[in-house]
Amino acid sequence: MSDSKYKTAAVQFEPTMFEKERNIARITALVEEAASEGARLIVTPEMGTTGYCWQNREEVRPFVETIPGDTTAHFQEIAKRNDCYIVIGMPEVDQVTDLYYNTAVLIGPEGVVGKHRKSHPYIAEPKWAANGDVAHEVFDTKIGRVAMLVCMDLHFFETARLEAIKGADVICHISNWLEERTPAPYWINRAFENCCYVIESNRWGLERTVQFSGGSCIINPDGSVESVMDAGDGIIYGTIDLAWPRKRDVLGEPVFTARRTDMYADLMTNSFTWNPTDFFKLYGLKPIPKGGVSTAAVAQFAPSDEAAANLEVVRELAEEAKKAEGADILVFPELALTGLGEPAKTAEVITGPTVSAFVRIAMRLRMYLVAGFAEQDGERLYNSAVLAGPEGLVGSYRKTHLSQQDRGWASQGDEWKWFDLPIGRVGLVIGHDALYPEAIRCLAIKGCDFVVAPSAIRGTFTGSHPGTVIPHNYPTPTGADPYHWHAFRVRGGESNVYFAFSNVLDPARDMHGMSGVFGPDTFAFPRQESAILDEVGVVSTKVDTSNLDTPYPTNIVRRKDLVVMRLPHHYEPLLGRGNH
Repeated sequence: MSDSKYKTAAVQFEPTMFEKERNIARITALVEEAASEGARLIVTPEMGTTGYCWQNREEVRPFVETIPGDTTAHFQEIAKRNDCYIVIGMPEVDQVTDLYYNTAVLIGPEGVVGKHRKSHPYIAEPKWAANGDVAHEVFDTKIGRVAMLVCMDLHFFETARLEAIKGADVICHISNWLEERTPAPYWINRAFENCCYVIESNRWGLERTVQFSGGSCIINPDGSVESVMDAGDGIIYGTIDLAWPRKRDVLGEPVFTARRTDMYADLMTNSFTWNPTDFFKLYGLKPIPKGGVSTAAVAQFAPSDEAAANLEVVRELAEEAKKAEGADILVFPELALTGLGEPAKTAEVITGPTVSAFVRIAMRLRMYLVAGFAEQDGERLYNSAVLAGPEGLVGSYRKTHLSQQDRGWASQGDEWKWFDLPIGRVGLVIGHDALYPEAIRCLAIKGCDFVVAPSAIRGTFTGSHPGTVIPHNYPTPTGADPYHWHAFRVRGGESNVYFAFSNVLDPARDMHGMSGVFGPDTFAFPRQESAILDEVGVVSTKVDTSNLDTPYPTNIVRRKDLVVMRLPHHYEPLLGRGNH
């Protein structure tokens, strides 16, 4: 029987290389302090016992040890004495293979509960460590279902998703995060999209010229940050309430029961391990367009239930985007053409008067336009998006992940849709589809450079940052930012696609816009993105899908670094097998 509510702690600490005994003594003091304050789950940083920036196996060899071993026995004594659980980050040696791993180990009153060997290595790990083979397990304890991830693992939505669908209440993320103001948007997104706690223990300080970011924090299942420490050694505390993550509710939506596992088979493939120049033209089928530099824009407004009024707003905003922004593609919100109020009554066929008028606007302005509408097809209704351009009607997409409100009137779509345009390969999703990282990942694996998302999403999916005293080098930002975390910015970077998010702005419906075009490189500063809209209007940015003329692409949207580094052989449970 698990405790339903308890205190947790994240330890922030700066270890010193070559001084393992000193590091363990310092961690011990911080863990003992947290335990004395009543913390039942105490999380410490990645490689906290030894430091991180090891050059090779020979250099780290004196400091690796087995699990169980002396270090785990030491912390077990503390866990037993205080009836608590402790996560320690350390370099592990496998006695059988003599391979080294960057490991997180969960230690409880009875000993080692389990471990996670870092599965997705950062650039530094291949100097000495193997990819983890013990990955993504969830451990039943007296304080609930606890899982672990190590630093770079969290860049891949699949890792946290695997643990969440196996029932994790809490993900203990231990890290040596660097070159980014923290709490990092990725940390927040993994809590938010999985409706689980993320206990983030990050180191801080400088080691071999590497500036680590600190920012250890407790993140709630709605993405709110309960407590945070910017710089320095210390402890932050929070409360775990197991009833919250077990709702699996994201912005009021039961996302786990609504996952479309029948559509996720592509997650088990990895097309970008091959040069996409060759892969996507194999057998002459669907080569990726050449691409180039163009301008992408999003518009936001509050659609009415009068199609003629909506078309007038669409026309005005499209003309503004063309004249003022020079836009090549412009995305409007979900149901922008037919309205949100009573879509079952305003629905029309794709060749109906509203969609036809929309197509004529695109043709006259010689630009690509995307907008949502309620589609009628025989006796069925769909929440759909239409793509039009200079050549007329290009295609449409039917929303596959329906919101609870959609289910009152719409049938779900059953096919990913993407289209080859001068801007590149463009995939379509709608609204709540974007709450499911699986959807955008499947389109990225199909070769999409760009994903557009006409949306009508309620609630809060952004968060601010007050600024950090960590001295990051320019151009990494350190100042205050009202939109530091934006859930849908992460959708671009994690799948290396441009992501155009156009949301309804209608505060009376609890829809607050925050539309923007977000770039494909999560490690790039300043960010490759438009401004974030908080009023009616249009905003744009340049997008670059070029350089397929080179033998191997160097543009991240074409080579897709994070997609390449995925480990699909771990991901089978994402297809609905072995779920908790």
